[in-house]
Amino acid sequence: MRILVLGAGAIGGYYGSHLAGAGGEVQFLVRERRAAQLARDGLVVVSRGEESRRPAATLLAGEVAAPFDLVLLTCKAYDLDGAIEAIAPAVGPGTVVLPLLNGLAHFDALDARFGAERVLGGACYIAASLAPDGTIRHFSPGDLLILGARTGGTPWQVEALSDLFARTTVNARSSGTILQELWEKWCMLAAGAALTCLMRGTVGEIMATEAGGRIAEAMMAECTAVAAAAGHAPRPASAEQTRRQLTDPASRWAASMMRDIEQGAARLEAEAILGDLIHRGAAYGLALPLLSAAHCQLQVHGARAAATS
Repeated sequence: MRILVLGAGAIGGYYGSHLAGAGGEVQFLVRERRAAQLARDGLVVVSRGEESRRPAATLLAGEVAAPFDLVLLTCKAYDLDGAIEAIAPAVGPGTVVLPLLNGLAHFDALDARFGAERVLGGACYIAASLAPDGTIRHFSPGDLLILGARTGGTPWQVEALSDLFARTTVNARSSGTILQELWEKWCMLAAGAALTCLMRGTVGEIMATEAGGRIAEAMMAECTAVAAAAGHAPRPASAEQTRRQLTDPASRWAASMMRDIEQGAARLEAEAILGDLIHRGAAYGLALPLLSAAHCQLQVHGARAAATS
């Protein structure tokens, strides 16, 4: 199976490295600066206290000459339009695209360009970052990846990809209910992002306050209400896992969007993670005051950042 990974950042580089190590024919579609970095240093991943360094086959924009079997799409939501144009030459009649983006809004654009039958669903639970020197650092205990077909029938690439990941340390599995999995991931992420971005703290810091636990529970309830209205209320095990993660008094976790704010990032995924969820809730007649407050704060941050850039 020929696999094209868009970018070689934290997520794409991490999973692409594992797939290449398992024997997959992997190429990375990158910009010139990253291509030079990979040619010089290799693809470096630090995970669970161990460093791996392997050669990375790269392509630049305009160098894709033939379709691939699978395209792994790991861009930020605000870069989706450019990403679609970049991968278009790699998508042929037999290609499937696996997006690992937050929320659900990206499917509208991908389906319109490539067809829903060729766009898989994918959700990953991992904390990783790309250091300035090009090293990918995986710092969460796990790295769960869930994938599956969103329409009838399962493309052969789903099983082939699962087989490749089975040869690695990545905890990957295919799902026949991928839309449910995507809603559950979205509920967890939206509640966590709203909580930690609005309060500008980690879960543990927020739980140490007088009202932190009640606010976290209320934010989770708002997310659950939207998912339930859409017919995808989180299942009990998922709901309990989210509750534990977002109310753990010892937790140092914060949403990556909050970390982005702390690092001075001007562009955030606020619309994909919170804005779209709020708009869907409004269509169902739901009042979402806490999610709306967090979204408002993120919009103010974005406006300020844009004004000073």
